[in-house]
Amino acid sequence: MSTSPEFHPRRDEAGHRVALHCPSTPTAPGTWLDPEAAASVVPDGALPVDTLHGVALAPATALPTDVAGWEALAAAAPVFDEPPYPAVASLKAAAGVVIEEADGRLWLVSPSNAFGGYVNTFPKGRQDPGLSLRATAVKEALEEAGLLVQLQDFLLDCRRTQTLTRYYRARRIGGHPGAMGWESQAVHLVPRARLADFLANPSDAPLRRLLAGG
Repeated sequence: MSTSPEFHPRRDEAGHRVALHCPSTPTAPGTWLDPEAAASVVPDGALPVDTLHGVALAPATALPTDVAGWEALAAAAPVFDEPPYPAVASLKAAAGVVIEEADGRLWLVSPSNAFGGYVNTFPKGRQDPGLSLRATAVKEALEEAGLLVQLQDFLLDCRRTQTLTRYYRARRIGGHPGAMGWESQAVHLVPRARLADFLANPSDAPLRRLLAGG
């Protein structure tokens, strides 16, 4: 007997519905308040609390619509230095973000239908024309994880299959993980000690090792 496919509540950039072949499953409410537990939410999923570590959990509004808006959002951050980006002609420029909660857990996303071979990974994406790497990281956090973030520091440059991705450390200042865009079918809050259980793609290995030691 055939069953109807489950669709992401948000459509892709072309306006098409996104069928989720193996939908993710949310975790029990108590996992969100347990610093030693991994917590998961699915698109439009509810959370058991309205705030987490003093920061409200509510879908972001009045979002940027152009390059200037994203740059302004990225600029609202503490001053920090970063090394020159080591551009590689054969690789696309990209940026990602490692968002850490006050309890030490880190935010991960599950790309819809394990796109690119990633079951779980950190929010990241290719640099759009005219957008800085810092603004790219902030934009990807909101689009893929539903979270508004403030960059805190440079983390590392990671050579991946098709990109050279610059990662930043960040803290959550707003948003709601259930508001994830169509590119993600789940968002997770994971203890550092369990990163190896979630980050299986070899491209994430350098980042996983760095964070496990941090």
